[in-house]
Amino acid sequence: MRVVTVCGMGFGTSLMLLMEVQAIAQKHGFSVDGEAVDLGSAKGKTCDFMVASGEIAAELSGESVEVVAIDNLLDKQEIEAKVMPVIRRIADTKGA
Repeated sequence: MRVVTVCGMGFGTSLMLLMEVQAIAQKHGFSVDGEAVDLGSAKGKTCDFMVASGEIAAELSGESVEVVAIDNLLDKQEIEAKVMPVIRRIADTKGA
């Protein structure tokens, strides 16, 4: 499954989020490929879901995939609680 993580510049927060999402997925037995991008590059990217801060997520509301909004980017428990249901749902849909 593929995730796109998004932040304002595309290399700080989004890269941290990508690494965290991948670590969480791996902990639960899932493999997640991904890309960290800036807001402008995110629109129209092909992926299964997107993860971003609340402010950035609001800008992505028109995307065709689910956008997971994270309020506290340093809260690993929040990230896990919001991302894992999406990963499980996508895995179930794809039969993985």
